[in-house]
Amino acid sequence: MLTGILAGLAAGALWGLVFVAPRMVAAYSSVDLSAGRFAAYGAVAGVLLLLLRPRRLPTWQQAGAALGMSLLGFGGYYLLLVLAIRDAGTEVPTLIIGTIPLWVMLLGKPGHLRWAALAPGLVLTLAGLALMMGAPHGGLQTAADASYWRGIALAVAAMACWTAFAILNSTWLKRHPEVRATDWANWLGVATGLGALALWLAAGSEAKELFSRSEWPRFAIICIATGFGSAWLATLLWNIASRRLSASLCGQLIVSETLFALLYSFAWDGRWPSLAQSAACVLFTLGILASIKAHR
Repeated sequence: MLTGILAGLAAGALWGLVFVAPRMVAAYSSVDLSAGRFAAYGAVAGVLLLLLRPRRLPTWQQAGAALGMSLLGFGGYYLLLVLAIRDAGTEVPTLIIGTIPLWVMLLGKPGHLRWAALAPGLVLTLAGLALMMGAPHGGLQTAADASYWRGIALAVAAMACWTAFAILNSTWLKRHPEVRATDWANWLGVATGLGALALWLAAGSEAKELFSRSEWPRFAIICIATGFGSAWLATLLWNIASRRLSASLCGQLIVSETLFALLYSFAWDGRWPSLAQSAACVLFTLGILASIKAHR
């Protein structure tokens, strides 16, 4: 259980990076950033498949599952999230994504676990979200701006995609114990990389245009870093957590993604969180601890 918890928290720390990545290369489109990140993920996964020579190749059914999961939990989710951040800033979309633990806990609760045992973690997480939503946020567009509300809607769609992915991925891994977590991460990566290539060919910028901008070295570094760390490595860690823990506990561990995303956002803005924001982060942490205790 401890290994699963640590793996889930580490995955959250890596996922938190993707919330500030769009702001680091604002000159590049959402499609270019999404395609670049997941093309890097696909390249890493493909190389590892060649080097490690997995014991078995996926069946057509498993390959189809990997393709569907990659669209739901990677390409579709991240493109929606990047578009949301471009329209509504970092912090409010981060908080909307931060409700994923609540939905996963509610939808993925083990039958033997009483609702009363989950209540403390749920209440603490809800209190943290309410406190953070009520705190003043810097650098956001006004609520009267139509693009702001479009960003909120996109963040809600991204939340729905990843909630479904978290539950379905956990169920799939438990039903297929013969598939190693590393192999599944690589299969997802190859499927995601192919999808990223198709996305870039259909709607991305031309290669000449990408490399003509002064920020292209930073863009390349961010795509590689998030493709390897926030996609491949985070997926491997999450697969380990999903196999060892219940879906409801995994859901609560996703709160760490929100915590780290806020931390990275504050660091990028060069400011300290307000008292209310700091208190909300404390509540998030207590919610994680309460949920771990409930699942023991």
